[in-house]
Amino acid sequence: MNNTRVSFHTFGCRLNQSETATLRSSFRQNGYDVVERDDLSDIAVINTCTVTANGDADTIKLVRRITRRNPDTRIALIGCQAQMQSEALATLENVDWVIGNGAKMELATILQDKAVATVVDTKAIPRASFRMPVDGIDQGVTRANLKIQDGCDFYCFFCVIPYARGDARSRETDDVMREARNLVAAGYKELVLTGVNIGTYNHNDMGIAELIRELAATSGLHRLRISSIEPTTIPPALLPMIAGSNTLCRHLHIPLQSGCDEILHKMNRRYTAAEYREFLERAWLDITRVCLGTDVIVGYPGETAAHFDETFAFIEQLPFAYVHVFSYSERDKAKSSKIAAPVVGETIRRRSVALRRLSDDKRRIFMEHHTGRVETVLFEQMRDGVWTGLTDNFIRVRVTSDLDLQNAIVPVRLEEISGAAMTGTIA
Repeated sequence: MNNTRVSFHTFGCRLNQSETATLRSSFRQNGYDVVERDDLSDIAVINTCTVTANGDADTIKLVRRITRRNPDTRIALIGCQAQMQSEALATLENVDWVIGNGAKMELATILQDKAVATVVDTKAIPRASFRMPVDGIDQGVTRANLKIQDGCDFYCFFCVIPYARGDARSRETDDVMREARNLVAAGYKELVLTGVNIGTYNHNDMGIAELIRELAATSGLHRLRISSIEPTTIPPALLPMIAGSNTLCRHLHIPLQSGCDEILHKMNRRYTAAEYREFLERAWLDITRVCLGTDVIVGYPGETAAHFDETFAFIEQLPFAYVHVFSYSERDKAKSSKIAAPVVGETIRRRSVALRRLSDDKRRIFMEHHTGRVETVLFEQMRDGVWTGLTDNFIRVRVTSDLDLQNAIVPVRLEEISGAAMTGTIA
């Protein structure tokens, strides 16, 4: 029995969260004592993100905080930032392991080496299809992330992820289905498909549409949610599948990045604004009360006021329920770093504020369409007598109830808008 206490911290995307859940399960199986507080742990594992400069800085801040709170804690940095910045990270105090994406799922085995010298492993990431070592059954989580794919071949000019995670590769289908069945058997009501570019999934000629169809038929599964999916990878069969299913969530998050063709071209995106508009409007018409979300980058090199105004108007005209706004962040290896036309920070901040206000307006309008309607809600947690959960079309709902609603799917009449959520009563 291994009495070593290990805590986990995750930065960045849903895929990182999925991988951390798998690692936690792996460590438990290897006899480690998984704890929640880093100040009580012998080893702190940080799953890093390097999409933005803020993500890089967050890692360093956390390392310093852990070291300050417990100088005896040994730290393992894993994931994307570890892959890209291994040498710099290895110099940080108390960091004994820096493990990139090619080896991080083997972490429980790697940590058995008790040597004091810092272990750095950023080996090449294979392109072959893969299996996951254990099921990502995590404690205290209602919805489970299900990793189906990793890596990307698109090489958008602003993005460093293909360098950090390697080429696109798909998880073996039988391994995906095995974990899905085990997650449902463990009590999860909703599974969320995750990956870097999930629309490119293909294993033994099974594409993303066929995989979704098989997963949706999993016995006992109540909800299957599709996470972020690139617009050019969405198969024609997907919209009618969602529209006709009681299991597939009415929610599509489709990154836009810019509503201006000139900027889209400079980003090396694979569609025009008109093509994006056509698909989004078709989704809105085909799927009743579908929630449509997107990502937008503000301040891409060369973005003028006219370019931004074009993007703002484009988003304003379309039926988005929300917009995730990202300030452009220069990344080593990303081709956009070679464009000599930076947008000043104050301009980026001002434009970001405008888009976030537009997103708030869009969210309010979307929720207004649901006032008085009854929607099923998967409840996740209770605080101060108020339960919160999500509808399948991604509305956050709060209900005051004495009932135990943990992990329950319950019909709720939506009554009022409260910030970014709605309040309601059990129907």
